[in-house]
Amino acid sequence: MVETEEERQRAEIVRFGALLYDRRLAHGSAGNLSVRLADGTILVTPTNSSLGFLDPARLSKVSADGEHLGGDPPSKEAFFHLAVYAERESAAAIVHLHSTHSVAVSCLCHADSSNVLPPLTAYHVMKVGKLPLVPYFRPGDRKLADAVREAARGHHAMLLSNHGPIVAGRSLVDAVQIMEELEETAKLFFLIGDRPARPLTCEAIEELEAAFPS
Repeated sequence: MVETEEERQRAEIVRFGALLYDRRLAHGSAGNLSVRLADGTILVTPTNSSLGFLDPARLSKVSADGEHLGGDPPSKEAFFHLAVYAERESAAAIVHLHSTHSVAVSCLCHADSSNVLPPLTAYHVMKVGKLPLVPYFRPGDRKLADAVREAARGHHAMLLSNHGPIVAGRSLVDAVQIMEELEETAKLFFLIGDRPARPLTCEAIEELEAAFPS
C-alpha cells in the first residue's frame, strides 16, 4: 500500500518528537510541532502531550484558520503556529520548544531586542539568522499571535520572552535542524560568558547571506 503524504508527515512528527525528547530539547509536555500539508490543513501535536510519546493517529488536524478537523484537541499554542503559517508562505513546518539554553536567553535583559544572539558561527548565521525577541504575553494570550505574526514577516526564527524559541522551516527536518543550531549557539553564548569574544564581522555575515539566502 502506498503511503499518503499525511501518513508520512504523521510518522515524521512522531519520529522527530522522540528525537527532540531523547536529546533533552523537550521535556514533560512542553513544546509542540506542526506540519502544513499540501491542501493547507495543518497537523499539530495535541494539547498536554509529550513529544517523546506521540501517537500518529491522535495528532490533531486543523484548518488554516484553526478549526479542529480531527484527532485529539490541538496544542493550546497552535494559534501562534497558524500566525507564522499565515505570514510565511515558504513555511511547511514549525518547531516550538522550551529548550533550556534558548529559554535562558529569552529571560535576559537585551539592549537590542531585534537580534538577541551574536553571530558566533557561520552556521548560526546561515540557519538561524537574526533572532528577534518577542515581548512577553501570558500563556494562551491571543495577543501573542499578533506579535508572532509581526516577527514572522521578516524572520523564520524568533524567541518568545520568558518562554522559548519558535522556528519555521521548509520541512520538519529543516525546522528541527535550525532549532538545534539555535540551541547550540545559546549554549556557546553562556559558555563564553563575559570572556572577550570574536563574533563574525559584518563583511563575513554579508558574504554568508549572499551565498546562502534564507
